[in-house]
Amino acid sequence: MERRDPSALKTRVALTDGERALQIRVDRKLRVTLILDLMHALEKLWKAYVFHAEGSLQAELWVLDRALRILLGDVGQVVKGIRQSITKRGLSGAGSKTLRGVADYLYRNRTRMRYDEYLANGWPIASGPVEGACKNLIKDRMERSGMRWTEQMAEAIVQLRAICLSGDFDHYWQFHIAQDQRRLYPAPWSVVPK
Repeated sequence: MERRDPSALKTRVALTDGERALQIRVDRKLRVTLILDLMHALEKLWKAYVFHAEGSLQAELWVLDRALRILLGDVGQVVKGIRQSITKRGLSGAGSKTLRGVADYLYRNRTRMRYDEYLANGWPIASGPVEGACKNLIKDRMERSGMRWTEQMAEAIVQLRAICLSGDFDHYWQFHIAQDQRRLYPAPWSVVPK
């Protein structure tokens, strides 16, 4: 990141899953806007629909309503509503513990859940596209049966695969040939272009 943008002119964001140790490390080491991956927030919300039967329309609507509120920047109100539900319904035991855990998680991460602002800025709020790219670019090629890689070999293959998948291989290959020709036949020699 420092090599690509040494003057820190570009906006820097980092998405995390809410793991506190990771968030602390990112906060200390990097100058970025830390964003909680929306999918992890939704995962927590799906644990909090204890008032409705699993798979029911009411459960889905409950989660949808809270998710939309969170996307609109009302995390505090969602947390408040969950905590009030515990009190008003007189919940105790496992249901109460689950709801308190969800409310605490959302409250703890509220400063990293300003999704309305992030979306307005054009920033990502979920890491799915990156995870998908990693799977397509790296895992599908690198983790085949019997594969053994050194770091240098793996890096070369990943770079070549990225060029192929982006559709730039022909352009790259012409560049590669030209570079190789310059290396093999320096100065007075020249290669006749096609």
